[in-house]
Amino acid sequence: MFANTSEKQMHRVRWAIALAWLLLIASLFYDPISPWLTDSNRWGLLQIHSDSCVMVQGECLEKTPYALGAPIFWGVIIPSSIAILLIFGHELWRRICPLSFFSQIPRALGRQRQQRRSDPKTGKVRYELAKVPKQSWLARYHLYLQFGLLYLGLCSRILFINANRIALGIFLILTILSAILVGYLYGGKSWCQYFCPMAPVQSIYAEPRGLLNSTAHENDRQTITQSMCRTVTPDGKEQSACVACQSPCIDIDAERAYWNSITASEQQKLYYGYVGLVIGYFVYYYLYAGNWNYYFSGAWVHQNNQLATLLSPGFYLFGRAIAIPKLLAVPLTLGAFTIGGYWLGQKLEKYYKTYLRRRQQFLSQEQVRHRMFTLCTFVVFNFFFIFGGRPFLLLLPVPIQYLYTVSIAIVSTLWLARTWERSSNRYSHESLAHRLRKQLSNLKLDVSHFLEGRSLDDLSAEEIYVLAKILPDFTKEKRLHAYKQVLRESIEQGYVNVGSLEVLQHLRRELTISDDEHHKILGELGIENPDLLDPRKQRSPEDWLRLESYREILETTLNLWQRRPARGLGADLLDVVGGRRSLDSIEDLSLDDPPEHKEALQALKREYAITPEEEEQILKSLDN
Repeated sequence: MFANTSEKQMHRVRWAIALAWLLLIASLFYDPISPWLTDSNRWGLLQIHSDSCVMVQGECLEKTPYALGAPIFWGVIIPSSIAILLIFGHELWRRICPLSFFSQIPRALGRQRQQRRSDPKTGKVRYELAKVPKQSWLARYHLYLQFGLLYLGLCSRILFINANRIALGIFLILTILSAILVGYLYGGKSWCQYFCPMAPVQSIYAEPRGLLNSTAHENDRQTITQSMCRTVTPDGKEQSACVACQSPCIDIDAERAYWNSITASEQQKLYYGYVGLVIGYFVYYYLYAGNWNYYFSGAWVHQNNQLATLLSPGFYLFGRAIAIPKLLAVPLTLGAFTIGGYWLGQKLEKYYKTYLRRRQQFLSQEQVRHRMFTLCTFVVFNFFFIFGGRPFLLLLPVPIQYLYTVSIAIVSTLWLARTWERSSNRYSHESLAHRLRKQLSNLKLDVSHFLEGRSLDDLSAEEIYVLAKILPDFTKEKRLHAYKQVLRESIEQGYVNVGSLEVLQHLRRELTISDDEHHKILGELGIENPDLLDPRKQRSPEDWLRLESYREILETTLNLWQRRPARGLGADLLDVVGGRRSLDSIEDLSLDDPPEHKEALQALKREYAITPEEEEQILKSLDN
């Protein structure tokens, strides 16, 4: 829904949200205005009622006027972010998230860490943007790190920062500085992908897709999808700025990232553990105070003596305090619920498999896991909004409270209905149909008699396959040609495995193409472009987007400088390809350019981590 919103417009939105966030943080340190709104002598929704008693461990909590910075952050901003993720998907949240915005400050200033690389053959030294190594501990276990930070963050909320404005302000400032530091140390959206404790929450609520978000695998703007990195060139054109910091990338295609990791053990721990963590977080307020009124009154967010309670009893059950310090009770409770949620989730998943077998319903492991994850998201979303934002909501008229509750139920039910039947096969089916649609359009076939006034873009995946079967002009020769183009594109973009016979099997079946014809076409592609089928080259959609991004912005840059038209590089490039001229890099095409032009080209290569081999391929493509 928001994937096609212009980057200029979203940039203004990010600035507005970031400035509002900074203003809120400033109010945590100095706010002479909002306590006036909560004074018991004033009339209003936020007025303190001194005649009412909020019991905490058998005693009435002291009430004094309080500032609204912390209540707004916990009671409005956090619940709003959860709702945005489920309804509008990852593509909106990641484009407006203030922490994501702050993490890109080093990139905007051109101040990011560079890594030294040397060519083993020539010894030539080059520098490229530092990225998290794919085989590093961080790349392999970042989900555990992020979930651990989320757990510590929730424990810190109850213990230190829920009601302590100064502590909350310092916590938020340190988080912003951490995002900026990571943005300097690593390129792309490394803060979001590898460090941010909100990332697991985003995965749970926004994957495989939000209620209203777009679908990347059916997007005609293949180089700019969903919430992926993008930039605006000096001539106002929007271009991809992907540097392939993670693969698969949730910003490029959230559903692909979801299906790629769904059977991994860490995903199981994340989903089931998160459900337990959220339940444990809210239940602890009851275990601590001995009643639910402590939470729903909102007293916990403006309690004067939060830090003074760290060594006081952490539980109050059946009218008696239990002498376990709150400092220990909080992590023990949240940890126990997290482990319990994981244990229960595993048991329910096994029970569901047994239930399906008894009913002679055979689903794949990933489909069983998908349905369990879908139920987890549905349950935890509704459970969260029993509590999330409720202290503010209870101040409003009862009809509005009912409308809010019903809206949450309707939205989550619609999401459940849209998500329940999704599968990786369905995703691949739609992706291939989109590629076939492009080839049918390129062949200029007369399809008007079959579409009844509609266009090819209006057809569903099933209708595309049916159309391909019944079109009289879509001969065997044209089917083979279309299949060859789809196969070429899929391999180039890293979406298929060359060595497997399963590559595009469904499409071959729909186009009545045999395995022998498939192998013959593969051979032709290998002759036309030997690099395409080279098993040593590990292709991925992220790397393809990185190279396409570099090629596009390089073309635009050269055209803006009026060095020579993008297609006018032919003479120099033919000399290079024919061996009549040695060319180390694109800068050598014109040695008399201003120094700032050469530095700009070097900066582009560093940002996109372009190797000499990749640069040679891109130089050749510029002349095609």
